[in-house]
Amino acid sequence: MSGLDGTVPALAVAVDIGGTFTDVTLVDRAGARLWTAKTPSTPDDPSLGFMAGIGKALERAGLSPTSVGQVFHGTTVATNLILESKGAVVGLITTAGFRHVLELGRQDIPRKSNMFEWVKPQRPVPPERIYDIPGRLDATGAELEPLDEAAVRRAARALRDDGVAAIAVCFLHAFTNAAHERRAAELIAAEHPQAMISLSSDVLPVFREYERSMATILNVYVMPAVSSYVARLERRLKDGRIAAPLLLMKSSGGVTGAEAVRLTPVQTALSGPAAGVVGAQFIGESAGFRDLISVDIGGTSADICLIKDGTPGLTTNGKVGDWPLTLPMIDMTTIGAGGGSIARVSKTGALTVGPESAGAKPGPVCYGGGGAEPTVTDAHLVLGHLPPYLLSGAMRLDVAAARQAIRSKIAEPLGLDLLTAARGILAIVDNHMVGAIRVVSVERGHDPREFALLPFGGAGPLHGGALARLLDIKTIVVPPAPGVLSALGLLVSNLKSEYSRTCLERPPHFDLSRMAAVLAALEQEAQAWLVAEGVPAAEREIAWHASLRYEHQGFELTVPWAGRAVTDESVAGTIAAFHRLHERLYTFAQEDTPVEIVTLRVDAIGRLPRPTLPGLPRGGAPAAAIIDRLPVEFESGRAEAPVYDRARLGAGARIAGPAIVVQLDSTTLLLPGQTAEMHRYGSLIVQDG
Repeated sequence: MSGLDGTVPALAVAVDIGGTFTDVTLVDRAGARLWTAKTPSTPDDPSLGFMAGIGKALERAGLSPTSVGQVFHGTTVATNLILESKGAVVGLITTAGFRHVLELGRQDIPRKSNMFEWVKPQRPVPPERIYDIPGRLDATGAELEPLDEAAVRRAARALRDDGVAAIAVCFLHAFTNAAHERRAAELIAAEHPQAMISLSSDVLPVFREYERSMATILNVYVMPAVSSYVARLERRLKDGRIAAPLLLMKSSGGVTGAEAVRLTPVQTALSGPAAGVVGAQFIGESAGFRDLISVDIGGTSADICLIKDGTPGLTTNGKVGDWPLTLPMIDMTTIGAGGGSIARVSKTGALTVGPESAGAKPGPVCYGGGGAEPTVTDAHLVLGHLPPYLLSGAMRLDVAAARQAIRSKIAEPLGLDLLTAARGILAIVDNHMVGAIRVVSVERGHDPREFALLPFGGAGPLHGGALARLLDIKTIVVPPAPGVLSALGLLVSNLKSEYSRTCLERPPHFDLSRMAAVLAALEQEAQAWLVAEGVPAAEREIAWHASLRYEHQGFELTVPWAGRAVTDESVAGTIAAFHRLHERLYTFAQEDTPVEIVTLRVDAIGRLPRPTLPGLPRGGAPAAAIIDRLPVEFESGRAEAPVYDRARLGAGARIAGPAIVVQLDSTTLLLPGQTAEMHRYGSLIVQDG
């Protein structure tokens, strides 16, 4: 979002709210300067931590709030509402005969579940709050039966009388003709003016009734809370004398304006993790690495993504919790493994780690915030991987309390010594993350050994060395500010919005004119959005994509459209790209099998200038950066490790493990046999062996 004259403000601030800390990055694009800040999150009201972090960053930079021209934000509000089942009470209005579409679902069992024990999760809308309405369109959008307007009015009144103020509307084939849905919205508004309404033709105009219904429901499920949260942020910014537009990160890795988020808040379901991936891509390229596996390890979870040729993968087969969410989103895997993951001995006598986390409150035992159960962070501290302080000494850690928690809760029940118990905690959590890394690499047809590992988040650099060894990855890239990389990712992102529509075309006679009309209509929507966001014409970019499948297949793969026209040649080129992708993912391509073109998508991108990373001066002897020496427990035994202040390491400085590198927002652990060199743009490049 730029100024009315087409310029982009020089000063921008980005805020990423995590489970434990709120991370802030402030950038002066004109002067190529960056400032970072970290402050405890405020779960009861995240906007308080949001403003506290901005204030701390501005104070560090010596700048006034009035000088801020843009505010970027990655939010987990929608994610948490869905995961914790704390959204609004929702009603669904659908086509006659589809009342039980949610209960039927896909009749599948989650991959890791026991088929004899798995219980279908309770749907977000029970059948008694679902109203099926007479009226039907065919697959081309032609009306077969007019909409029963009286039935819509009765349903709206019934939901109003039951106190249901969030209503999803999902009619059969609305992705080809939204007329019935739009008329239904008018009727609902007339009968129930206070209701928030979500239409499938706005949220996800593609086929598959269950997935489209679920996306529409989840959108209105989070709409009241997200709308209230965004309004609260805007009010606090105004009260804080920041008269700057608020841009929020979407799951697809681009940012959009607050108004768009109010309409389709479910697009922010993976907002925070997506920002981290964008930041990892930027840092990797600045250090000369375009093939990366990013691992974002925070206090609660680990988010893992593969970046190939400088581009993270996108998927339309994502999930949030138990529910499918088939909006475009960055292809990543999330597991409950972070610094706050709690270690316990199960009833069967097994050591388990996560997915439950101590979070920001009470936090790990060593934080002294009331936590009583040992966590991954406590294990690192007991083993000496962490010095007994965080945040450049501003936060002291209680080593004795961490030792006692692991001894009493883990070591003694299992008959282990303290150090073996602590190492066991880390081994379990590391192997959980290795499994997730293989999901995004090996299961996508990639060899992880051909990639560099980029660990970030507050706990990422502590685990990077061990993860790389388990996967036989030789290069690790530790960002300049790993604990606040998601905030930097917000600052280097572009404005982005996606527009999709199912347009099923079967061979051998593809209707070129119909596909051209659909793409033209989607591009018109995309261009209108770019204009509304104030993107200068020179900074606008449009990209076409198509989802294809072999005849009789039940799923699609998405590839870029070949060219910017719909011709026999572009169709052939798009199908060829589909064959190549299918072969990479599944080791074969059926080039003699007819291919169907299922869904067309147009992406609108508004390019924003990326900040320039400040270069580091050449450093002197690394020994001058040593601020402490600590005993550290490794698998091979105890060793004394120097503690380096990263801020004192200049470009070209080389250090050898074992070593600990500390900074404000994170701690890096170098294992014996690993060496690291400071890159001129601040990344720590670690080589193993």
